[in-house]
Amino acid sequence: MAVTYMTAEGYRKLVEDLNELESVQRPAISKLIAEARDKGDLSENAEYDAAKEAQGMLEMKISLLKETVASARMIDETKINTNQVQILTRVKIKNTKTNQIMTYMIVSESEANLKEGKLSVTTPIAKGLLGKKIGQKATVSVPSGVMEFEVIEISL
Repeated sequence: MAVTYMTAEGYRKLVEDLNELESVQRPAISKLIAEARDKGDLSENAEYDAAKEAQGMLEMKISLLKETVASARMIDETKINTNQVQILTRVKIKNTKTNQIMTYMIVSESEANLKEGKLSVTTPIAKGLLGKKIGQKATVSVPSGVMEFEVIEISL
């Protein structure tokens, strides 16, 4: 099982999501299955089939979340320095071809949210930036080709 590094906030949200799935959504699906079963013949009951499929998907999601929670390791945010790009640092980068400037926070996969500027540590761009210092360039292979970024600023 792979270790998942995350912030205390990310861990708290993960546990909340897991509790919601187990204590609210699981009983709701069980109720739907019981109601569909009470309607008679299960061989031609689309409602029952859909509820059973939803239950399977939910149980898979619960299982994955439990695995992530079990493998989670909290990152001590006080020990993070800004000498180089690492997980939980905020990095301002410039695309050397377009001069476009972007700012991302490098986070664990489970905390990634591009709309919030949180880039998963497992993405090609984050992997290319890890360990870089201000002024250094990172050449990154992405599906559309090769991009080069210059690290402008690193902060918390």
